[in-house]
Amino acid sequence: MSASTAPPQEEAPPAPAPAPALEAVPQAPAAAVTEALAEVPTEPVQPPERRRGADTRALTQLLFGELKELQPGTPEHNRVRGALIEANLPLVRYAAARFRSRNEPMEDVVQVGTIGLINAIDRFDPERGVQFPTFAMPTVIGEIKRYFRDNVRTVHVPRRLHELWVQVNSATEDLTTAFGRTPTTAEIAERLRIGEDEVLSCIEAGRSYHATSLEAAQEGDGLPGLLDRLGYEDPALDGVEHRDLVRHLLVQLPEREQRILLLRYYSNLTQSQISAELGVSQMHVSRLLARSFQRLRSANRIEA
Repeated sequence: MSASTAPPQEEAPPAPAPAPALEAVPQAPAAAVTEALAEVPTEPVQPPERRRGADTRALTQLLFGELKELQPGTPEHNRVRGALIEANLPLVRYAAARFRSRNEPMEDVVQVGTIGLINAIDRFDPERGVQFPTFAMPTVIGEIKRYFRDNVRTVHVPRRLHELWVQVNSATEDLTTAFGRTPTTAEIAERLRIGEDEVLSCIEAGRSYHATSLEAAQEGDGLPGLLDRLGYEDPALDGVEHRDLVRHLLVQLPEREQRILLLRYYSNLTQSQISAELGVSQMHVSRLLARSFQRLRSANRIEA
């Protein structure tokens, strides 16, 4: 290679095209953007719970419209009725949640509330212009309250006393807030304008939801269960049934035979003493006793 020969030059990459100036991009006026956004139809964003509630109400209204046109007892009627029950079960769960403090299984409360829901569906008339949840809620809650009143209590409480017990509880809470202490029985009675004995009866009624086992230890005092603190067993109790049976059988005997038995087994006289008392022979007394025993055995309802 000669010194005059130069190495070949690499071609330079083409220069990038200049970026367009910002002024060249057309800009829409702010007023035009605002006007365009205003023309776009928008809907308010609702929480999921509210959307589900609206959907349930719309579905319920549609199903009631179909149910009205169907004949009761047909398979199609039962299908639509079942769909109504399933769609409104959240209403039952909402009502049952108000009774969580009653220490009852929530599944049982929901089942009872579902019975109220079914009754409400069967009695609801869409043409009255009332929303179904508004119509059904009192029926569901009433069914649950009836369940607690009639089935949950260990001791049945009259309805008037139960309703008065609710008023006593409410008055107790109000007076406790007002006085800063637990009110006395007289203060509660004065507030409700009833007697103190009625207040005490209501308090006792409020304790009858659950029975306490006799073997359960007493809380707070550290004492054993009530069963361990009861009195001793009276041995005379074993003879109560026998005495009642003997009394029932003796009245079936003739008067003389009754007297002989009383003298022999209650006065502890011998047959000789009885014969002297009655003026008959000892042999005759013995025969009368044997005949009396035979009659008593034949009339004994237990052996019979």
